[in-house]
Amino acid sequence: MLQRRRFITASLLLGTPALHAQPGDFWATLRAGGHIVLMRHAITEPGVGDPPDLRLGECRTQRNLSDLGREQARRVGAAFGREGVRVDAVRSSAWCRCVDTAQLAFGAHAVWAPLNSFFGGQGAREAQTRAVLAEVRTLPAGATWVYVTHQVNITALTGETLAMGELFATRPDASGERLQVIARHVP
Repeated sequence: MLQRRRFITASLLLGTPALHAQPGDFWATLRAGGHIVLMRHAITEPGVGDPPDLRLGECRTQRNLSDLGREQARRVGAAFGREGVRVDAVRSSAWCRCVDTAQLAFGAHAVWAPLNSFFGGQGAREAQTRAVLAEVRTLPAGATWVYVTHQVNITALTGETLAMGELFATRPDASGERLQVIARHVP
């Protein structure tokens, strides 16, 4: 995993796409509509988790986006426009790195508590995951929603891991207990 992260980071610095398995054509999938895009917040300053004095709404107490992450988020928003993908709603975790990613990439967005991190025992993993799964079942036909959140939340929803800034195009699986990854994209 560490080698993959280094490769992705190097690829971003060099402006070349990272190479890894990408089922489906991400942009064609999204142009068809009817998907939930799960985006892990863009690249942050080094570290894992947040400082012990974390307070939501006070960015100085959190691990935040790096300059590279801010640029990555802007590139994501530009790609959605360039690729002609209509986004009907954007929701974000309340963590500053997610709010900033959503704002830089998409502009208008709403903070939604079920997307908040439950890393290290914060939050309520099962309740938050159930709330997201219940919400996505109400996606109107042809709509595209974007959720900007954290790796732990996305793994709970899909069973898959992703790099910072990576996006999954998903939809509920047949059981309704998970989101199926249809396509993925590393900006």
